[in-house]
Amino acid sequence: MRRLLDLPLLVFLMGVGALAMLVPAAHALVLHDYATSRAFFYPSVLLLVLTAMIGVATVNYTPRNAARSHLMALLGAYVLLPFLFAVPVAEAVPDTTFTNAWFEMVSCFTTTGATVYDTPGRLPDSVHLWRALVGWGGGFFILLAALAVLAPMNLGGFEVISGGAVGRAAGGPITRVADPSERLVRYALILFPVYGGLTLLLWLGLLLAGDVPLVALSHAMSTMATSGISPVQGMQGARSGIPGEMLIFVFLFFAISRHTLPGTAQVEGRRSLLGDPEFRMGLTVVAIVTALLFLRHWTAAIETRSPDHLPQALSALWASAFTVLSFLSTTGFQAVGWENAQTWSGLNAPGLILVGLALLGGGVATTAGGVKLLRFYALFKHGQREMEKLVHPNSVGGAGALARRLRREGAYVAWIFFMLFGLSVTLVMALLTLTGIEFEPALVFSVSALSTTGPLAAVATETPLSYAALAPAAKAILAGAMVLGRLETLAIIALLAPDSWRS
Repeated sequence: MRRLLDLPLLVFLMGVGALAMLVPAAHALVLHDYATSRAFFYPSVLLLVLTAMIGVATVNYTPRNAARSHLMALLGAYVLLPFLFAVPVAEAVPDTTFTNAWFEMVSCFTTTGATVYDTPGRLPDSVHLWRALVGWGGGFFILLAALAVLAPMNLGGFEVISGGAVGRAAGGPITRVADPSERLVRYALILFPVYGGLTLLLWLGLLLAGDVPLVALSHAMSTMATSGISPVQGMQGARSGIPGEMLIFVFLFFAISRHTLPGTAQVEGRRSLLGDPEFRMGLTVVAIVTALLFLRHWTAAIETRSPDHLPQALSALWASAFTVLSFLSTTGFQAVGWENAQTWSGLNAPGLILVGLALLGGGVATTAGGVKLLRFYALFKHGQREMEKLVHPNSVGGAGALARRLRREGAYVAWIFFMLFGLSVTLVMALLTLTGIEFEPALVFSVSALSTTGPLAAVATETPLSYAALAPAAKAILAGAMVLGRLETLAIIALLAPDSWRS
């Protein structure tokens, strides 16, 4: 086991991915779908052999710069692994192209959930299981990377509260970090039992609510990973109804704050959930936006009251709350009553609000994407302090050293990230327009990719957008945007900065 842990991270991930292919292979074998089972089993064996050969050649490799090696492994995982994961998909779905299979795996592994297969029945059940499994593994991977790789380097949102230089460890240059295998193993042993246990608990709850096993498992994995992957086009095709939505609603809060899962106490100390500004800000956003959406529907329907007006109003209220939290966590599930609320009020879906929620994103060191709540909180506190100084220019800001650091250095680096995110949206939009996509669809596709909220494309405009209709060049651009949005711009800059090259 010790020798396995000494392998480079990317090689170890290749081995884990090869073993994971055996799960859909066994699933297809149980269903007597032998062609699909072979499509997963043979690539698994070949990838295991390839991994073993590379592992033997690199087992004694010691990087000069451990931190840069970590970041290279993260980037390499998002670039290389989707190609390997796409091989069984291309074999199991004869009428698809490898480009579509690769795009699907990039989307799943980055927990984006953008799919080119608009018809769920087109894919075998085992392929749907593989999509959900890759997304679930991608969610755990980013959780582990956030705590074991990005946090020690003041990246991934931790730079807002640490006060240290971006891309450098708290005690000096980024080369002074703990042993990679020890750090990754320690956090994996802390996170995986809870991550897997919560997924199992939600799966059982959805089964009891009426979902079939595959749908329940896929939705449970997608909720924990905030990927929005579904074999039945979301909650509309599930049998669990509102009870299932209530269960998923509770588990979506794990994407709002990093303090809902263990591990952060070892990075920044223990803190109560109610005292976490991210959690409070997330609750506030959900409450305010839900109220605004409900009032919007209520005002439009007030003149057409009917005997079932109150049940429809309550259904619209719940649908708004569920959909708001789902898009804030960058999951992208729509409530079953979301379309009914539009029919009741006669208003179209407020796509711009959903785009804003996806941009806002969830918590730092969670599976959610977007700009992250903590960065917006830092900018809010900075603005609040500036307003106070306008009234009392000689006042001294209180609330402790952490709050002062958050308002100054934290707000500064949060603003830098916000500008980089905006420039990234502009660049991706420009590239998409060069492929022939119009302005509004290009904006929605760009935000959905960079915020890792793939289902946003289907609800943000009056006419649902389809990833399947995109040209191969546009798919390649969006795939790169998904990786950029998942890994974040600051991490890429830290990887390319000359300081990180020093041994």
